[in-house]
Amino acid sequence: MKPFTYISQPSRVVFGAGSVARLPQEVEKLGAKRALVLSTPGRSADVQRIAATLGDRFAGLFDKAVRHVPIEVAEDARRAAKAANADCCVVVGGGSTIGLGKAIALSAGLPVLAVPTTYSGSEMTWTQGFTEGGRKRTQVDPKMLPKTVIYDPELTLGLPAAISAASGMNAIAHCVEALYAKEANPIVSLIAEEGIRALAVSLPVIVRNPRDMEARGEALYGAWLAGTCLNTGIALHHKLCHTLGGTWNLPHAETHAIVLPHAVRYNRDAAPEAMARIARALGGKDAAGGLYDLEVKLGLKMKLSDLGVPEGDLARAAKIALEAPYPNPAPITFEGVLALLKRAHAGVRPD
Repeated sequence: MKPFTYISQPSRVVFGAGSVARLPQEVEKLGAKRALVLSTPGRSADVQRIAATLGDRFAGLFDKAVRHVPIEVAEDARRAAKAANADCCVVVGGGSTIGLGKAIALSAGLPVLAVPTTYSGSEMTWTQGFTEGGRKRTQVDPKMLPKTVIYDPELTLGLPAAISAASGMNAIAHCVEALYAKEANPIVSLIAEEGIRALAVSLPVIVRNPRDMEARGEALYGAWLAGTCLNTGIALHHKLCHTLGGTWNLPHAETHAIVLPHAVRYNRDAAPEAMARIARALGGKDAAGGLYDLEVKLGLKMKLSDLGVPEGDLARAAKIALEAPYPNPAPITFEGVLALLKRAHAGVRPD
């Protein structure tokens, strides 16, 4: 067996339908007295109701979270936390909101309690991407890892089927890259394969019946595993998605879904063991094709052109991605990445 390093995560996880009712007790366990609650503008009303259960510990609501965490919004949130004299952050939402809580934790050291409502997995990582000057950059710091995570499947029932599917494929992407990441190890490989299986089984059910609580719980379980996988590192797929999303302000989950099968095909010959695990988790024989077929079944957009990326900009995207490439099993070349992006732009099935 190859040498490896495995780092366990010191997060407290509370899982189950209705578990958001335990929010006041979990904030108390953190020793916090004044919790600043974060959300997106669209979830503000729902989050207000959750925040009200905190009683005297509710220090205010900051509802300006947006995708890709622009540095200006992060600075506003940091000022709001200081003005509220907050001693912890409660984040209710997806990756954008959780990322905003991490921004506060990074600068002020406040503990974060996350209540995920999507399948982004961001709540289980100490990594965060910020957008500044049209470029997305990533920071890594253990103090950004939420101290407590409450997984309540009931809070995902309002997530439309299409968004659920894209968010779930984003989570699968985390599992996929964990299998061939630079810091991959046998423990995380087991977690990653199980995460892919759980999501691949549950997402089609959610698309057929968005109110299926059992499937919602299975998907949230898969997302938890996927987030855990992210701490082993990321590779070409995430680099391309960060480049595309940060430069053209694309929807995060949909971008991941479109690029994923093509990035897996790019790495097929360089990571055969990972490909076998992915295919097995999907219940098939071909990793890249199986991911593509799952996305077709889910009714997702399959082309970068559908997101408004001009074909003439693909060379620019490839060039940006190569400026600071992430470790990747297959050698990263401009010609290879450009060919990958062209296939993703056209939405063709990986051969």
